[in-house]
Order: sequence, then structure tokens, then C-alpha cells
Amino acid sequence: MARTVWDSTVGKKTVMAVSGLVMLLYLVAHMIGNLKIFFGAGEFNHYAHWLRTVGEPFMHYEWTLWVIRVVLVVAVVAHATSAYQLSRRDIKARPSKYVHKKPRASYATRTMRWGGIILGLFIVWHILDLTTGTVHPGGFETGKPYQNILDTFSTWYGNVIYIVAMLALGLHIRHGFWSAAQTLGAGSRTRDRALKTVANVLALLLTVGFIAVPVGVMTGVVS
Repeated sequence: MARTVWDSTVGKKTVMAVSGLVMLLYLVAHMIGNLKIFFGAGEFNHYAHWLRTVGEPFMHYEWTLWVIRVVLVVAVVAHATSAYQLSRRDIKARPSKYVHKKPRASYATRTMRWGGIILGLFIVWHILDLTTGTVHPGGFETGKPYQNILDTFSTWYGNVIYIVAMLALGLHIRHGFWSAAQTLGAGSRTRDRALKTVANVLALLLTVGFIAVPVGVMTGVVS
């Protein structure tokens, strides 16, 4: 039964929608946490430590954090796999070029695939930079996320990579949220305008919220 659902186009779109919403909830929480950097090193480092102790004593140190990581990995893999397979299915369904030009799609729609690739590469870089410290500029300090973020956004390439990725994220959310709502049956002629407004507001808030951190470092507000 599960295999049959997964093999269907509707099933793959549903997986994309649900996994996308899971990631969206994480992004909202992650952005709010990131903004704590504006309250100083003590507040931000304390927040980072708290993340590792959530659920204690029932959950051991970092167990909750690892549960979140596993859920996110599953969501990302499911989202990317279903997106790729749907894309290949779409190409096979229309192997020849259209005789007539199709109506021009929105910029977000036309860049969804490239945006997904950019975000995938960014996730790898972000983990290697601020989680493992593998590509971190300078000396990566475990337990000092405030200083590590300052190091990253004190480099021109760190700012460029992050800002470009967040702009791609905003476009991805703008189109993806509305598409997910349609797939899950929340869309209708009367609700479409409201859903598109929510998608635009979410995309704007998340983009501005995430970009505020490197801008804060660049302008000296965070130092």
C-alpha cells in the first residue's frame, strides 16, 4: 500500500508538501533562535547550550537535538527525492518542446529547481562551517557559537554564500508554501489570495530574519 502511494504522482507531491512543512516549522524556530544573537554572547551561548539539554532528565544530553536532526534529514531526503522524481516524470511526459510558448511563470516557480540545488549545497556548507567546524574560517571553538558566527560573517565569502542562500530560500518558500497548501487540499478559489499572502509574508519574514544576522555582524551591531 505504502509503495503504491509513493509511486503515484499524488503520493510524491504529498510527501513533498508534508516534508516541506516540517522543514518550514524548523526554519521558523531556527530563525527566532538566531535572532537571540542581538542580545549578546551570553544570551546566545546559553540558548545554544539549552538546545542540548531540552528534555532532561528524561532525555539524555543532546538526545532531543539528535531526534530533531534525524527528522530533518529524513524530511530533506524525502523532499529532494520526490522533487527529483517528479521532475523526471514531468520531462518524460513531454519529451518534445512545446509548439506554442507557455505563459511566463513567476520567477519563484522558474527557479524552484535551481533554488533547491542551491539550498542543498548551502546545507552541506552550513553544517561543515558551524556544526563540525571543518571549513570554518579561523579556529572553530566548541561551545562558543557566538564567536563562531562572528568568524563566519567576518569573511566576504561567508556573507555572500549565506545571503544568496537565504534569498533562494525566500523564493522557495514563497512558491512552495502555496503549492503545499494546494496539494494538501487547503487551497480553494476563496482562500487562494489569503494563502498567497501568507506565503509572501512567511518568505519575507524568514528571509529578512535570517539575513539580519550577517548584516548585524557586517555593520558592527553584533560584535
